[in-house]
Amino acid sequence: MSSEELYDEIPSLDLADFTSGDPDRKARFVQDLGRAFNQIGFVAIKNHGLTDELTGKLYASAKEFFQAPDDVKQKYERPDLNGQRGYIGKGKETAKGFKVADLKEFYHVGQPEPIGDMPDNVFPDEYPAFTDATLTTYRTLEQAGRELLRAIALYLELPENYFDDKVQNGDSILRALHYFPLNPDTTPDGAVRAAAHGDINLITLLMGASADGLEVLRRDGKWISITALPDQIIVNVGDMLDRLTNHKLKSTIHQVVNPPRERMNQSRYSIPFFMHPRADMNLSSLPSCVDAQHPKLYVDMTAGDFLNERLMELGLKKA
Repeated sequence: MSSEELYDEIPSLDLADFTSGDPDRKARFVQDLGRAFNQIGFVAIKNHGLTDELTGKLYASAKEFFQAPDDVKQKYERPDLNGQRGYIGKGKETAKGFKVADLKEFYHVGQPEPIGDMPDNVFPDEYPAFTDATLTTYRTLEQAGRELLRAIALYLELPENYFDDKVQNGDSILRALHYFPLNPDTTPDGAVRAAAHGDINLITLLMGASADGLEVLRRDGKWISITALPDQIIVNVGDMLDRLTNHKLKSTIHQVVNPPRERMNQSRYSIPFFMHPRADMNLSSLPSCVDAQHPKLYVDMTAGDFLNERLMELGLKKA
């Protein structure tokens, strides 16, 4: 595909090609993944490790929690953790560059076995199924993410295990999202479920949502709708990987639009896994991605510094 061609839908790939042990299938997957991340920054992946049973349990337990009374949910809100663990209530996150908060509430789960100064997870005592399902999903998507980063490393002509130690005990987050029902007559002007944004992390692995709404901004300025098939997850490049590769792999702007008026009274649930490295990872652009045609775009900083900067921009952390 030439650099001038545009996608009408994101490419679909099979992670089993990479893990098959067949050198040809593996090499083809590496190139196809790299091309998709270079062109549009999004891809659909099957054979990612999640089972229908686990997915069903996860969504059922998330819905059960978010349908709880506000006073129950707020018991698990920890502002001192800057939104990195536990419940984050309505109106708390505003996309970079926007003045109106997103129309959502969510719950963050971090490393199942935190080390060092990582905070412990905060789980709702009333909903043990939510704890079990989120932790199992976290581990499953973290492993899929490791495999995808190995493929990315090969595409970048780095050692296959380049990212392994950088994401071991990383700051990855599983986010259970509830886009609550809306009243079209009282919704603030300009407020949407998730305003246009790029993700902070290396890559995001997104399970199929309970309703449509996700859109990706193509480089010609057209928004295209993204919907995963039942056996797929959506994977996209985050800003950290964009910085590391000097925009060779592209963190593409995306949003979750409000539903048509007749469906505004319905909830939407979505569960992304944000794959972060450890805070000490150096995000300085790789020398192989910088040349006369591609001058260096970004200042040097660590993953931890970049995360702190973005958390303040989102309103989750005070300066």
